[in-house]
Amino acid sequence: MNIRTDNLHAEVVLPKAGITGLLIDNEWRAPANGKTLDIENPSRRETLATIGASDADDVNAAVAAAAAAFPAWRRLASRARGALLTELGNRVTAHAEEIARVLAAESGNALRTQSRPEVLGAAEVLRYYGGVIAEQKGETLPLGPGLFSYSTREPLGVVGAIIPWNSPVVLAAVKIGMALGTGNTLVLKPAEDAPLAVIKIAELATGLFPAGVFNVVTGTGIDAGAPLAAHPSVAKVSFTGSLEVGKLVGHAVADRIGHATLELGGKSPCIVYPDAATPEYLDATVTGIINAMRFARQGQSCTAGSRLYVHKDAWDAVMKRLVAKVKELKIGDSLDESNDIGAIINAERYSEVRAFIKEAIDAGAQVLTGSLPPTVEDAKGFFPEPVIFAGVDNSWRVAREEVFGPVLVAIPWSDEEEVIRWANDTVYGLAAYVFTNDLTKALKATERIDAGWLQVNRAGGQIPGMSYGGAKQSGIGAEYSIEGALEAYTSRKSVTINV
Repeated sequence: MNIRTDNLHAEVVLPKAGITGLLIDNEWRAPANGKTLDIENPSRRETLATIGASDADDVNAAVAAAAAAFPAWRRLASRARGALLTELGNRVTAHAEEIARVLAAESGNALRTQSRPEVLGAAEVLRYYGGVIAEQKGETLPLGPGLFSYSTREPLGVVGAIIPWNSPVVLAAVKIGMALGTGNTLVLKPAEDAPLAVIKIAELATGLFPAGVFNVVTGTGIDAGAPLAAHPSVAKVSFTGSLEVGKLVGHAVADRIGHATLELGGKSPCIVYPDAATPEYLDATVTGIINAMRFARQGQSCTAGSRLYVHKDAWDAVMKRLVAKVKELKIGDSLDESNDIGAIINAERYSEVRAFIKEAIDAGAQVLTGSLPPTVEDAKGFFPEPVIFAGVDNSWRVAREEVFGPVLVAIPWSDEEEVIRWANDTVYGLAAYVFTNDLTKALKATERIDAGWLQVNRAGGQIPGMSYGGAKQSGIGAEYSIEGALEAYTSRKSVTINV
């Protein structure tokens, strides 16, 4: 593990005007209360920047600006709105390295494996919505002689979007593309732990959209996120984050009969069949398991395949190769190009992940690789190494709750019916992974696993155009696709005319 002590501020280009934290009516301003928020670098445990921190008064001002801009923005041709999104995507590409370095510094996500690909992916998302948003079409209905009936897709109004710290740039792009493309106006609240890269994108958008169309408020979830979710003039809230906070957001929106998209947690199963562990497929399968677990993102992903079910006939071969490959991953400073894995986002999350590891070790779990990380007080950076546990079953807390860290539980199976039951034995249903070269088995498994996104013999990230959303308590609504945008960010208006 390599800990760097270079001058952090010499390695990144921080936001300039955006350091105030508030973008309202195309103007950057400081919060009315004068409060600030320190943004920490989790790799070196030092302050990266200090930005303005909004409260309810600032949220009110941002929502008012968005509401005032809505009537004109909704009437703009969809192709014109799409052209602006495409231009923003191009600007993000042009400044991708600057944004990626800021993202790596604030989030702890390794520059080479995570932050740089995320920024480039965000640009693609913006260009995707820029290109397809003209598909916001209605229908004509043959209701009978003398009647002309048609429907249109209408924007909802002001959208409040709240994004997390683990993938802030690409999720900002998704919500910007879906909300603005469909004719809504937007108030975006970045995560308090990682707002800077999103602010840099907002700086690129300043003046691109008409005043009030795109607004940003920074601050804590309590001071800025809660007032935004509960605001009576916000027609829709799009939230990505934990199940616990998602329930609070859902209640706040339901109280005013508003619209909500909730993308929440996961405890995703990863099932390996024997034929996926034969010599010609073993390496690809093990690489898929590592990618599914999101080890290179420190396990900080709602789609992490953190429950690994390996057929008993493949157990020895898979686990031996998996442990060896995981031990090869290089951990350290997120700005170091040589590192595969960066740092956990903050001290609180680091302590929670450590507590999960300690509890499992104390309860007698078999540690195949990894160890108990040092306490927060002793850690020079928040770098827990990947841990793989065996000797556990579905009843263990580490196998049931979302750790949101680099902790994988591995469980052998022999009966297909039983492993499908284990896979579904969770309140979550966001993602799942299946490794087999038998098409019939793959189709049977994907049909019976309760999850919104199934991947077979791969474990990549979301692709623009696919509908991505969860089942059960993993959320409501879908993102990344034009279908998801139309379903979640517009309402259907029907018109019937006597002719």
